[in-house]
Parts: sequence; C-alpha cells; structure tokens
Amino acid sequence: KNMVFKFGLAQLYVTASKATNVANAVEAIATAAKNGAQIIALPECFNCPYGPSFFPEYAEQIPGETTRALSQAAKENNVFVIGGSIPEMDGENIFNTCAIFNPEGEIVAKHRKMHLFDVDVPGKITFQESETLTQGNELTTFDTPWCKIGVGICYDIRFPELTELYAAKGCEMVVFPGAFNMTTGPLHWELLQRSRAVDNQLYIVGVSPARDTTASYVAWGHSTVVDPWGKVVATMEEEPGLIYADIDVESVADVRASIPIRSQKRHDIYSSVEEVSTSN
Repeated sequence: KNMVFKFGLAQLYVTASKATNVANAVEAIATAAKNGAQIIALPECFNCPYGPSFFPEYAEQIPGETTRALSQAAKENNVFVIGGSIPEMDGENIFNTCAIFNPEGEIVAKHRKMHLFDVDVPGKITFQESETLTQGNELTTFDTPWCKIGVGICYDIRFPELTELYAAKGCEMVVFPGAFNMTTGPLHWELLQRSRAVDNQLYIVGVSPARDTTASYVAWGHSTVVDPWGKVVATMEEEPGLIYADIDVESVADVRASIPIRSQKRHDIYSSVEEVSTSN
C-alpha cells in the first residue's frame, strides 16, 4: 500500500449563520481536494459559535443538514473528511461530535467528545461545556488506505491515556479538531500536540477555527501537524485558510524502531493503558 498521502487542514472562520459556515466548509473541502489533499479535516464547532448557550440552538441530528452537506462534499471530491465537530442532538442529549466520511460519502465513524471543557482560570477564562453538553464514552478509530486514524476533540488531547490507547490500537495518526483560547492556546496548544506525538510516536493533527476577536469565545487558531519525532511539519497563524502536510506513514515505524520505548516499558513497575486495551 502507498505509504504517503496528503492531509489538508481547513482553518475556518465561524459566523452566526449555520448556512454560511457549512457553505464555507464545503468550499474548503473542494479547494483542498483540488490541491491534492486526500484527507481533509475541519475545526471543532465549525458550524456554530462556540459556547454552552449556542449548542442547544444550533444542535442537529446526525445525519442532518450539516452532515449531509459534508457527505456530499466527500463524495463529490473523492476524499475522506474529518468533520471537525458540531453540536449533535440525540434525544434529550447534546454531544460535541465529529463525523468522519469516506470518499463514497458514508459516515464511517463518529466521535463524541469524551472530556468536557469545564475550567475556571481566575481572571482569564471560565467555561462550562457540561452546562449543555453530555460526554461521549467511545474511542473512535477509522481505517484509510494509508493508516488507521484515531479522533479526539479539543480538551480530549489533555488526557494522555486516550492517545496512548489509540496508539495501542494501531493508530499512526490522531486528529484533534480543537478550539483552544487566548489563555491556553499560546501556552499549551502546540506543546500538547508535540507531547502526544513524542510519547506515542505517531502523527498528531490539531485543527482550529480561525480567530474572531469579536466572538464571545476567541479561538487561538494555529492549526498544526506534528510528526512522530515531535517536529512541527505544518502550521499557520490565526487567519482563515488551508494548510497541507505530506504524511509519510513509514516514518512512524522508523521512529519506533529507532527509539523502541513501546517494548521497553516497565510493566513490572507501572501499569499502562495498553494492558487495559488488550484485556478488554
């Protein structure tokens, strides 16, 4: 199987109009595909403003209008689409959900954010996703012709166990649509991506919305791809746009052979999540 593929990241500007946001996403997918991207990822909460009060207002079912548009875009452009995230209505519950589409336009996986963003940094930021959202309980992976990919959403990246589980399950890339803010973004966004990449010797992708300084929640931007050495291979500033990275899946095995930490873990001294995953 071919071990190199082109990955596209769409850093989108989010408005109050769902229709506009979805149209922008569809346009970005088409542009990225024309530029050779075979997998295209969108940002967290790309179809609505980010905030607990907005989630119920913009929530929709999956399948629904937003995912139908992404499905059509994936099919028309013959690409995989990692659909950022949208507020998903399911019965009484609202989830922060990423739907993933194959080049036939079928939903092949759906990740519901597992760790809700409930923080209070005095004088900086207070945010409670759990006011309106319910947390997901499932790991999410999907297969491509090049590699297996795991998915997390934003705050999920702060919990190293999740990415370690994905690595144990054979993922060579984990993609995190995420909207970090002006407090945590400058300090932690790239740091966390590089940390997860180095710890697990795989590719990490972080896809952010573009920055809107007039929004109630101001996103950091800086969508990024990190390779298994922990090197930033593609990144951007805060403006809307597309960036691309050539993903060399063989480099994952090369790095793991060079520094074989996975076989050197001291299971006699500490337990690892890999044991948990194999026993389940």
